[in-house]
Amino acid sequence: MEVVLILAVVLILFGAKKIPELAKGLGSGIKEFKKATKEVTDEIQNADTANSTTIAPAQKTPPANTTAQAPAHTPETKVI
Repeated sequence: MEVVLILAVVLILFGAKKIPELAKGLGSGIKEFKKATKEVTDEIQNADTANSTTIAPAQKTPPANTTAQAPAHTPETKVI
């Protein structure tokens, strides 16, 4: 019932000649929106793929001959 009422109001407001033009404009707007969202998602996926190939995988085991050493030079802190 509500749909019929809404369609009647639209028909009265815009007239029978304007409704196809409005529908065509609405369809082209939706088409452009879908195209833009697809381009954005493709760009995000391409950037994600590029970043994942440039980042080296983390090492699971430390190298064999490494020991924790203090830095050779430690800056002095002056307390006043």
